Amino acid sequence: MKKIVMSYFTRIYLIKAFLIALCLSAFIYFAYANLTIPMMNSLLAGIGFYLLLGENRIVYFWSGFFIGILWFYWISFSFVYYDLAFLIPVIILSVASAYAFLFWLIARISARPLVQSVLLVATIFIAPFEFNWFKLDLLFLDSYMKPTWWALGLFLLALSLLKMPSKILKIVAIVPLLASLNYHPKSLHVTIPPLKVSLPTTHVPQSQRWDRAYQEAALDENFRLIEAAIQNGDDLIVLPESAFPMYLNRALPVIEKLKSYSQKIAVVAGALTYEENVGYYNSSYFFADGKMQIAHKIILVPFGEEVPLPEWIVKIVNRLFFDGAQDYQKAKTPQDFVIQGIPFRNAICFEASRDELFEGNPRYMIAISNNAWFEPSIEQTLQHLLLRYYATRYQTVIYHAANGGISGMILP
Repeated sequence: MKKIVMSYFTRIYLIKAFLIALCLSAFIYFAYANLTIPMMNSLLAGIGFYLLLGENRIVYFWSGFFIGILWFYWISFSFVYYDLAFLIPVIILSVASAYAFLFWLIARISARPLVQSVLLVATIFIAPFEFNWFKLDLLFLDSYMKPTWWALGLFLLALSLLKMPSKILKIVAIVPLLASLNYHPKSLHVTIPPLKVSLPTTHVPQSQRWDRAYQEAALDENFRLIEAAIQNGDDLIVLPESAFPMYLNRALPVIEKLKSYSQKIAVVAGALTYEENVGYYNSSYFFADGKMQIAHKIILVPFGEEVPLPEWIVKIVNRLFFDGAQDYQKAKTPQDFVIQGIPFRNAICFEASRDELFEGNPRYMIAISNNAWFEPSIEQTLQHLLLRYYATRYQTVIYHAANGGISGMILP
């Protein structure tokens, strides 16, 4: 047992695994630094996967461990706002260990590059606790390859053939490699609706967001942004998730003022909703022509808005860590907002990176986010990459407004 444990801390294995993890994570950090280098992203993806394929369980274990940290260390940051900052290292190590086990399992099943390639592609469809942000084909978003699971499969097939001793197979590898290339990096048939849309980025710290002393300032800032959009002649303004830090359905004076604004401009904004004998919702509010529509979130953030465990465990976790708070409620189906006759799918933060919100292939989507939970980190960059990934996948134009994130129109 001692010999097995010691083998996991062999220096060469650790160095190789860390290099693999760096290669397969670099694209996120390039994007964070506002660097778009298709050649570098393609090259590093190739090096990372080539070094990984055919490796043993130890290298796979540590590769998954380091990838878990480099991709998702920021998950732990939100625990600061529950007065659980002491759990940050525990959460980081737990997430890293989960991906270490996933990668270890791949190598445990087979040491053959071809089998490992299939299993690596399969990880795209694995969403532990419904968290689906680990997508290896995301590496291809700003590269020369097509950002799809099948292109990843072809790319890994090419690398696997290159590892074969046969010279003929090495030559054959050029076929799947060429098939994985993205010959049409941009859609040529995207129609942008004839609307002038304001997508402001706000920078409200999470520690201040729900402070009652800040509520009046938040209202004033939101109204200022709406009035500025009206002065600019905009047709629609989208304010981020939780832009109104209150149960907006119970704030009648605020609703009336927003209805008044909506005679001049359509408004979408995030806020909470409370329904008697039902519970709390994370919602989008839509105001147009003096009327109000509410769309509730249908997919909640695991361990943020709900605990995705059996009910008896949920009660224990909420009592121990969240002061007995209840999980948010959720709607059953996605909703659309119709603006000047054009339907827009509504999505709140995490939802915009889930396939369920793209059912029916909506042409346009309004997404609102609050990324202040995870500042400063790469979370907002990873989210933006995922929004671009889904916009490309479903040919959907996404209008994204974020607090502490990246706002703007995302084209396929």
